[in-house]
Parts: sequence; C-alpha cells; structure tokens
Amino acid sequence: MRFSTGGRHVAALRTALVALEAEIGRVERWGHLLADRLVDGGRLLAVGNGGSAAEAQHLTAELVGRYVDERMPLSAIALCTDSAAVTAISNDYGLEAAFARQVRAHARPGDVLVALSTSGRSANVLAAVEAARDCGAIVWALTGPGPNPLTEVCDDALCAAAAATATIQEIHLIAIHLLCAAVDSRVAASVPAEEVVA
Repeated sequence: MRFSTGGRHVAALRTALVALEAEIGRVERWGHLLADRLVDGGRLLAVGNGGSAAEAQHLTAELVGRYVDERMPLSAIALCTDSAAVTAISNDYGLEAAFARQVRAHARPGDVLVALSTSGRSANVLAAVEAARDCGAIVWALTGPGPNPLTEVCDDALCAAAAATATIQEIHLIAIHLLCAAVDSRVAASVPAEEVVA
C-alpha cells in the first residue's frame, strides 16, 4: 500500500507519538522541578532558532500567562524575542553569541534553560547551554534523534523519534504542553488558591 506525502507524515508522527508516550514520566519530572523552581522565584529561559524559536516563545507564553488552570504568573523568557538584543549582540559578538550573552545576563544558579534544536547542532543554542552551565542553571534539551552535540552537554534531553524536522517540531510542541500541564498541576498543589493572582 502506497501512502501519499500526507499519509507518510501522519504515519511518522504516529510512530513518534508512541515513543513520546514512554517519555511522559521524564516530562512530568521536569514540570514538577520547574514548578518548584519558579514558585521559589527562579526563572525559565528558552532558546531555539526558526520553528524552535516559535516553540520557545510558546512555552514561555504559557508560563507567564497560563496553560489551562488559573495560577500565579511564572517567570519565563524566550531569548529569541528581543529583536534589538538579538541583532545588537549578533552584530557586535557574532550570531553564535546571540543567546549566550543573554543567558549570562539573566540566568542565576538553579534557574532552568530549555534548549530546542531539531538537529542538536545549532551553534548558538550550544553556546547558550555552555553559558547556562557556567551560571549554574539546569539545562534540558528538546531535540531530534540522539545522541547529538546538544544531548551531550545538557543535564537531560527528550529526543523526538523522528527524522523529519516538521515531525520533530510537532513532538516538541506536544512535549511543551505536557510540561506545562505538569507545571500547572504542581503549582496548584503547592500554592494556596488565595495566592493566585490575575
């Protein structure tokens, strides 16, 4: 039986989703630790290029705003969104430093950096990870098949079981939603309802 291009895409996504199901425990552990750090005044930083930048922005928006449940706003910054900083740093220090310099400005020990790269080889994402580790931050990766350079330098990684960039990004988006759900659950269990503010 021959599949259309769309059929092959859906079949690849189905296979990758089955693999993601085995990673739910990992993502929930991340979410619980992240919630604890954020409630205690820590910060999440997120980096990525292209579609991964959009997903980094999606993650931080869900935390600063809300995913599903009402809860306190949580500190989260997508380092790709400040166009003045990204372009100035890239102009003065090179594109590879675009995120790393921001990490050095914002990250504190115990903060969390989520690094997104479908290939696991983006030089500016890898430089951001190095900067985060120097700052004492926890580093997690959402990436494609491992091992790759990104998985080698992070504290933990979720590797999408897919070859196509689009499918990897789709798995990352689902993982982001699972992470946000775990954060919401943990915050709801740890923060009294009267402390929830709009």
